[in-house]
Amino acid sequence: MQTMKTGPADPAPPRGGGALDRFFRISERGSTYAREIRGGFATFFTMAYILVLNPIILGSTEDKFGDKLDPAQLATATTLVAAVMTIIMGVAGNLPLALAAGLGLNAVVAFQIAPLMSWDDAMGLVVLEGLLICVLVLTGLREAVMHAIPQPLKQAISVGIGMFIAFIGFVDSGFVTRIPDAANTTVPVQLGTGSLTGWPMLVFCLGVLLTVVLMARKVRGAILISIVAMTLLSVVINELADVKSWGLTAPELPDNPVAAPDFGLLGQFDLLGSFGQISVLTAVLLIFTLILSDFFDTMGTVVGVTAEAGLLDERGQVPGLGKVLLIDSAAAVAGGAASSSSATTYIESAAGVGEGARTGFANLVTGGLFALALFFTPVLTIVPMQAASPALIAVGFLMMTQVRHIDWNRYDLAVPAFLTIVVMPFTYSISNGIGAGFIAYVVIKACLGKAREVHWLLWGTAGLFLAYFAIDPVKQLLGI
Repeated sequence: MQTMKTGPADPAPPRGGGALDRFFRISERGSTYAREIRGGFATFFTMAYILVLNPIILGSTEDKFGDKLDPAQLATATTLVAAVMTIIMGVAGNLPLALAAGLGLNAVVAFQIAPLMSWDDAMGLVVLEGLLICVLVLTGLREAVMHAIPQPLKQAISVGIGMFIAFIGFVDSGFVTRIPDAANTTVPVQLGTGSLTGWPMLVFCLGVLLTVVLMARKVRGAILISIVAMTLLSVVINELADVKSWGLTAPELPDNPVAAPDFGLLGQFDLLGSFGQISVLTAVLLIFTLILSDFFDTMGTVVGVTAEAGLLDERGQVPGLGKVLLIDSAAAVAGGAASSSSATTYIESAAGVGEGARTGFANLVTGGLFALALFFTPVLTIVPMQAASPALIAVGFLMMTQVRHIDWNRYDLAVPAFLTIVVMPFTYSISNGIGAGFIAYVVIKACLGKAREVHWLLWGTAGLFLAYFAIDPVKQLLGI
């Protein structure tokens, strides 16, 4: 793998230039304090939207008994878990991988699990899911699965995530929108609302242009400069122009920048309460859904981000993978225990890598900003998605460059790689892309008489993905 370069090198501190430098191996990995700090800021600003989005998703849904979670308490719980687990990953895992409430996972909790039971019971299921993944890590099974994946599939995962994160940027900014069903068309998405209109869209387009120009000119801090500049422009536009909507986050300067955190949701979970509300089989299937989504989303994110940072070893493996996976699993437990849903490693960490982050020191910056957000959420969440999304487009491009390492003349590897790459953005799921690639890989190898080349763990995970994709038919068959 090649290390991503976004600008001229900062002056590197001498080896052994301080306790922090030695502990985080900053010089050893060819990084500097300036790069790590820029990377920490970039990662925070590209994932700070979760402070707004997670309370909206979880707070807008009633549980079986008609109860809702308090949005202010959700914001505090979301921020606290992100701060603590990101710092732990930085110190113990020494990789620039930030964590927060997982998108997709929170939707499963809100729209699939909570209507069947109380919120306490639902969060108890999340804690159980995290504990089970911890067991998989401690037994070495989770790490063994990652090591069993062929290198071309790992590279395809990185490329697919690049396309996926770019698509997220286009969708979150409003540049790409879903065509309403009433349109009676087979085309699922479109450009803006049929055309590009409005000040927010101008901010996004200018942000993309500014980011790519700065990158092309190899300006240090290109991504972060773009985010800050476009946020300031958004604030000015919002004050002077009549803007109908910025989406989830409006760039409005708050009257009071300080808000006291409310920790009322911490510890509000019932570990086994769900089994009194639904059948054991239904609970098992729900936990299975959470595990697979969490398990493989994390796997794809960790491989993709560390590959882009040039940190994979000569065998294509993530350094200290066992620690990384254990911390990620503990984050799932922490998220459930805090009622903020399962926390997981964020693909937006790639934005920090794009700014040069190569060590866990960047996580101290990101985690510290999340900790500040506990008290200054009104200020730190004014960044609209139109200002942050250009960073995702740029990072998507950088991750896409991994495609050159795949041998497209070997169809037994190229076809699974292709499916991995395209299914991720087209289904809006990292897990779906990995599953499609795994299943295609084992089937093609078996049909070519090369079944022995497939690691037994890949056979097992491919089988699990078949079950994952067929959960609804299985439920119908069993009358659940």
